[in-house]
Amino acid sequence: MRGIYRIMPPRSPILETTRNARRLARSLLAGARFGSLGVIDPETGSPFVTRVSTGSAPDGRPVLLVSELSQHTHALRANPACSLLLGEPEAHGDPLSHPRLTVTGRAEFIRRDAAEHGALRELFLETHPEARIYAAFADFRLVRMDVETAFLNAGFGKAYRLGPDDIIRPG
Repeated sequence: MRGIYRIMPPRSPILETTRNARRLARSLLAGARFGSLGVIDPETGSPFVTRVSTGSAPDGRPVLLVSELSQHTHALRANPACSLLLGEPEAHGDPLSHPRLTVTGRAEFIRRDAAEHGALRELFLETHPEARIYAAFADFRLVRMDVETAFLNAGFGKAYRLGPDDIIRPG
């Protein structure tokens, strides 16, 4: 006897975005001091990932302090599309079960003569006082990330796709 099997499309692992997911994503963004920055290497076209110091603009967008001498800055100058992985695993337990947030968007270099530069610099240095030593060097620049999308992995079986309105505070 032949059975009739109904082939069901696979269920998406992405959950409907909730207030708690938004709150956790904003918390990860605001509390991050370091992250993994993904860029496209202009010479090879390959992905390139590096560790960077991160801060937050008043509206919650990520802010980085980068050197013009670094490979990732060279890549961002050639192609501002980037991603940033935030969320440090805790000391105990499986690191893959701890929350993390991947933010994608475009890097915007903040000119030193821009009105907002001083305030962004001071906000960054509040969470990174050690950077005062080199933040004023001629080759260092602030970069603010304009968020396009975000992906929150809040732990096993808790995945959410977020938009900028979910994690960035209105200006």
